[in-house]
Amino acid sequence: MIDHTGIPVSDWEKSKAFYDAVFAAIGAKLLYVVPKEFTDGRNVGGYGRDKPDFWLHESKEVGLGRHTAFTANNRAEVDAFYAAGLNAGGKDNGAPGLRPQYHADYYGAFLFDPDGNNIEAVCHRPE
Repeated sequence: MIDHTGIPVSDWEKSKAFYDAVFAAIGAKLLYVVPKEFTDGRNVGGYGRDKPDFWLHESKEVGLGRHTAFTANNRAEVDAFYAAGLNAGGKDNGAPGLRPQYHADYYGAFLFDPDGNNIEAVCHRPE
């Protein structure tokens, strides 16, 4: 139902390094950077596997309260996403594990990114 979404980030380089790491763990990467002549000089880039699905845009106005969950192909990718995020400066918001309160096969991990956004990798497959 959702084609793409995005968030503002306060420090492009720091956020880019963080998202490069966590997305590599689930098979995604930076696919497109919008030329600055179309963005009033701000950095804007889209991440995905096949097309840009998740966008970062440099902004002075960031805030807490955003939550985005990314699909992982298996539980090992969830674990790798979490480890990569911690190594790239993210903060723990829920270690990898089953969350049966959501669904019997819900396996997820939660991190706060450099701006405090709550991001998650989730796999709904039994393993």
